[in-house]
Amino acid sequence: MENKNIQFKTNLNCGGCVSKVSADLDNAEGICEWSIDTSNSDKILTVKSNGISEEEVIEIIKRKGFIAAPHLA
Repeated sequence: MENKNIQFKTNLNCGGCVSKVSADLDNAEGICEWSIDTSNSDKILTVKSNGISEEEVIEIIKRKGFIAAPHLA
C-alpha cells in the first residue's frame, strides 16, 4: 500500500496534550510517522499513513478526549 500524508485540524494545544496521544499514535497499525504543529492556529496533525484511514486516526484522538477533523489544505 502506498504511503500518503493525511492532515487533521486538532485541539492538541501543547506538549502535554501531545504526550497524551503519543503512545497511541506510535503504536497504531498503519502509521509510519506523525507530527503535530502546535504553533499553527489549526494545530495540524500530519500522519504518514501506511494503511490507516482518516476515520481510524480521528478515533484514536477522540478516545483520548481531543478533537480531530480532516484538514482541507
